[in-house]
Amino acid sequence: MTSRERRHHGRWTLADRAERMLRELPVEVPPGTAALTVRLAYPRAAGVLDLGCQGPYGFRGWSGGARETFTVAAGWATPGYLPGELEPGVWHVLLSLHRVPPGGLEYELTAVVSDRAPAAPETAWPDPAERPPRRDLPAPGGLRWLAGDLHTHTVHSDGRLTVPELARLAASRGLDYLAVTDHNTVSHHPHLPAAASRYGVALIPGQELTTDFGHANVLGPGGRIDFRLPAGEWVRQAGENGALISINHPLAGECAWLHPLTERPRLAEVWHSGWWDRRWGAPVAWAQAWRPDTVAVGGSDFHHHGADAPPGEPATWVLAEDGDVLGALAAGRAAVSAGIRGPLLLRHGDELLALDADGTVLADDEGRRRFVRGNKVVFPAGVGMHRLETYENEVVALCS
Repeated sequence: MTSRERRHHGRWTLADRAERMLRELPVEVPPGTAALTVRLAYPRAAGVLDLGCQGPYGFRGWSGGARETFTVAAGWATPGYLPGELEPGVWHVLLSLHRVPPGGLEYELTAVVSDRAPAAPETAWPDPAERPPRRDLPAPGGLRWLAGDLHTHTVHSDGRLTVPELARLAASRGLDYLAVTDHNTVSHHPHLPAAASRYGVALIPGQELTTDFGHANVLGPGGRIDFRLPAGEWVRQAGENGALISINHPLAGECAWLHPLTERPRLAEVWHSGWWDRRWGAPVAWAQAWRPDTVAVGGSDFHHHGADAPPGEPATWVLAEDGDVLGALAAGRAAVSAGIRGPLLLRHGDELLALDADGTVLADDEGRRRFVRGNKVVFPAGVGMHRLETYENEVVALCS
């Protein structure tokens, strides 16, 4: 086996970050190369450098700040990266200067090209888990309420579970569907069908477009969208590709939505696991201001056990025909609750159905408030978003 090494080293400064956050470090890949391995070293306690890769003919992967090394080979690649032949020519390692301290950030990057690829690591497939009984919910003929989560991550970005492990977890929690939305990559997409079949949960291909100025989920099999493009291009390309796009956690601390948009997507992650105190009405107020027909959805943003929230907290319910989750979302047939059990608010045409919500208050965009007495109560529905609140004004369920 022969290999060749290329090193880059230096010190990134705040001035570098202000001038241009995304940097490209060249690596020459000669003909006959079977694998490219990149290693990045820097003091991780001091800052964050995001890592990615671009070949001569296009994007080959992204791992953000989750990894310090990756390999791309013909038959396999590190999760987050796309396997395939290594085209000869100049490749570029992508570095985003995500966090650079005032004193600067020393770094060293080593790229090794080799004429022999290392063996691919094996993926474990745990046994299927027992699924809890599904909730029996009233629905119009030919339609069915499905419970799921529109925002989760795996080892293909900064999560810790493999695709099979995440699918098994979702099924064990009683979810019908799950969107797998790894950051700035679609390398997980080929792994979804087999895991969905084994564990009996629908896995929706997704991608979380992630920048310092906001995040958005692309939902559906529309292919990769380049996070480096203006956000308006995200919206346009998603529409052209037949995918849906949702604005994620628009009021989150360091990743609030700051991108300018002339065409605002209808889907918005109003309920995120980071909404710690649901007496805080800012997410609802934001949704009301975003556009009059906002479709509120929820996402756990699950990464690993003990962080964020488990899949399905919150749960996004869709009234689907033949399991068509994306079609239901596009039609606005969605509701969000704290989990798959507990109070739930569903829209059935011109009516609202409050389930297991005795003692809560139904509130709407026009300021009307109605007391819920009983565990199955029907109300006339107006336009806009409706929500169930406790006596402390804590949101426990909502629907568009």
